[in-house]
Amino acid sequence: MKDIEIEITVNIENSKPLIEFLEKNAEFKKEKHQVDEYFSPAHRNFIEVRPVKEWLRLRNEDGKYSINYKNWHYDDDPERSSYCDEYETKIEGLDKIKKILEALDLKSLVKIDKTRKTWIYKDYEIDVDSVQELGNFVEIEYIGKEKVDPKKKTDEMINFIKKLGCGKIKRDYIGYPFRLLFPNEAKWEEQ
Repeated sequence: MKDIEIEITVNIENSKPLIEFLEKNAEFKKEKHQVDEYFSPAHRNFIEVRPVKEWLRLRNEDGKYSINYKNWHYDDDPERSSYCDEYETKIEGLDKIKKILEALDLKSLVKIDKTRKTWIYKDYEIDVDSVQELGNFVEIEYIGKEKVDPKKKTDEMINFIKKLGCGKIKRDYIGYPFRLLFPNEAKWEEQ
């Protein structure tokens, strides 16, 4: 499943059952601090389109750097996506890359500052995020090697959370940068 990301992001009412389950049944990988900065080209302003379909991100993860581009697919439903094309690579530092992006007329849009705890459970990478100015979220990403139907897999992820008894589940289809940039447009879908 190279260069395809199948993932859900949710806000859950009660994270305690999930954390207890992960501590007993999953492999804890690490806790990390991430600062993500999102950019948009002037000639193709990513945030003019609704829903936002593309993001370009620079990440500082505890002094390790990467650049990432995502292009979301909205096949049947123009507001809900089950997967995206994702291209990511490590970089040596942020300063020179930012200068390159500025020289190419890309503008910084927003910074996301979060603490992330990561577990691996079966074919899932499960992240519990504490995002400054937004609160707590859970991201579940399919990391298996088999080709799967994105919609079926994301439904499976939602059912996994429901079975744990975490209370109300609100799915986020728009992402942290959109929530910070456009809080009045940021909608939830209860599951």
